[in-house]
Amino acid sequence: MRNSPGVSTRQRCRRWLRVAVLLLRGLVTVVAIYPLIGEARRLERRRVWSLGLLRALDVALISEGPAPPEGAFIVANHVSWLDIFAINALAPAAFIAKSEVRAWPLIGWLAAHNDTIFVQRASRAQARTANRRIARLVGCSRRAALFAEGTTSDGSKVLPFHAALLQPAIDAGAPVVPLAIRYEGRDGSRSTIPAYIGATSLIESLAAVCNADGLQVRLLWCSPREVDRKHRKQLCSETRHEICRELARHEPDAIALVV
Repeated sequence: MRNSPGVSTRQRCRRWLRVAVLLLRGLVTVVAIYPLIGEARRLERRRVWSLGLLRALDVALISEGPAPPEGAFIVANHVSWLDIFAINALAPAAFIAKSEVRAWPLIGWLAAHNDTIFVQRASRAQARTANRRIARLVGCSRRAALFAEGTTSDGSKVLPFHAALLQPAIDAGAPVVPLAIRYEGRDGSRSTIPAYIGATSLIESLAAVCNADGLQVRLLWCSPREVDRKHRKQLCSETRHEICRELARHEPDAIALVV
């Protein structure tokens, strides 16, 4: 469902304005407030800011299942740039992201100052460095999160997972929490409006979300999985299977979701 009815010009402009104000507030917070407060308060501000962004765009947030505990390693499917903020609105986490995100206007800068670890996918050296940083974070009872597909889809299917990305969870012995992310219209049908795919630019994707009516994001949290004595390929397969199963539960006829 990409071609849903849009909103009025007035409502669309109001959303753009609210997002602009929120980005400026984020800039001020990082520059002037973050240096003065501790880690716990920074995480809470990140949570509130992320929830504020969803509200600025009139995107409803629905969560099913218990949010992951501190020190958990969240593994999710990836549909949109909104995924990060939906997760942070409930369970602030350090994210592993592709290096291109760093170049996003202002959002990339804010991400860099909010525990995002940027990695060039083809660089094994950077991957090893990122793995060590993530392992240290979860070892200190911080949440970490990644999108194991390594790219985005339109949400109609779950792409193959990269098992190597789960190595930090094994190194740290952190519980892995599979998370299925689904975007919907007001009627509950799957929506592709927020999908950040192909040649779509960030501005074009943001414009589509600003024009959407009744958009909602559903987070389907699965039970934590212990990683003791598990090979990363086994962990990867089990995690992907759970995410596919949760998505299929809301869309039982989606053959593409079958593992």
